[in-house]
Amino acid sequence: MVITFFPGFKWRPQLKLVQIASVENPLVLTCGSCLTDVTVAYETYGKLSGAGDNAILVAHALTGDTHAATHDQHDEQGWWEPLIGSGRPLDTDRFFVICANVLGGCQGTTGPASLDPATGKPYGMNFPEITINDIVRVQKRLVDILGIRQLAMVVGGSMGGMQALEWAVHYPGFIKAAVVIAAPGYSAPQAIAYNRVGRQAIMLDPDWKNGDYYGGAGPEKGLAAARALGMITYQSEMSMAYKFGRRTRRGQFEVENYLDYQGARIVKRFDANSYLYLLRALDLFDVSAGYESYEAALSRINAQVLVVGVSSDILYPPHQQQELVETMRRVGVRTDYTVIDSPHGHDGFLIDFHLLRPILVKFINKALPVPSALPLRQWTRFRASNLAYLGARLVTEIQYKPAVTDISQ
Repeated sequence: MVITFFPGFKWRPQLKLVQIASVENPLVLTCGSCLTDVTVAYETYGKLSGAGDNAILVAHALTGDTHAATHDQHDEQGWWEPLIGSGRPLDTDRFFVICANVLGGCQGTTGPASLDPATGKPYGMNFPEITINDIVRVQKRLVDILGIRQLAMVVGGSMGGMQALEWAVHYPGFIKAAVVIAAPGYSAPQAIAYNRVGRQAIMLDPDWKNGDYYGGAGPEKGLAAARALGMITYQSEMSMAYKFGRRTRRGQFEVENYLDYQGARIVKRFDANSYLYLLRALDLFDVSAGYESYEAALSRINAQVLVVGVSSDILYPPHQQQELVETMRRVGVRTDYTVIDSPHGHDGFLIDFHLLRPILVKFINKALPVPSALPLRQWTRFRASNLAYLGARLVTEIQYKPAVTDISQ
């Protein structure tokens, strides 16, 4: 079976695949097109309760994947490692945690690099336009197949936060809680403008070939340039100054070396066409789409909601979360709101785990109290392994080194 034509697909021992759409049960997208063969890649942590109601869906950001955390001591670190596991905020001794690759992605879930059953070739740009709502409806099919009767929580940052909000609006009776981190209720013109430039960088690369580049080098220079622009929007002036200053190496400023390094990494692990499609899904995001108004959409929410902003975020700045919170409260949604004071810009939700930990623990204790039949765990304890990993993250931010793990979205 051909999973994907993207050569950077990474098979993991704990990766699972399930078909959620077929000719008999097609997926009808927001744009009106149908997909008759959709596979979802996902990883799980912990065990599903007999009642099927202890599941937490972790939604990843733009270039994320299913590997949010380790499964054992031999596994590589996940992108939200300090928050998922035994004794951590998303406690796998209590919760069944799921992380699925999004529709349109390139790490196992159907996307532009997948086989088009109509042609026997990769979809490329024949893949239909997708939205965050489409991504969420695919996730709903997955959790139904897994036997989940109600999600305890959906949580994510950036594009993941958009998914969490979409879940709360579109499936108001299915989730108990939602955590929306560093995400707006709709994409603003400035964010759309950034994405437009990123897409143009890819599409102007001669090796893009109108998306029909599978089997060849692909638009590596264009994707690297798009990623460089993205990395700029994920930072802040303070973090750039602190990490790089005006230091130089090999005739370039360190910030230039950093952007080159990120560009070289992205072409190995992410498909350029997926980048195009998911950027467009970000642009199209408006949680009120299909409803009479923004207020009407948000008034559907029954879940308890936590919204978290990042003080130095220039991509989705805190005032956008503030507007979302004020609207939700105005229509009666139970909403908590906080802003983490971080110098790291939009990427703060992937770096400042020491700030996110207590916020998540407090909200989970409030929205998902421990049943009286279960012993109360000390969820906030710091294990040696957790401290070591957090320390490694902090060192990464103090000084850029080419060998470090890419922690951006």
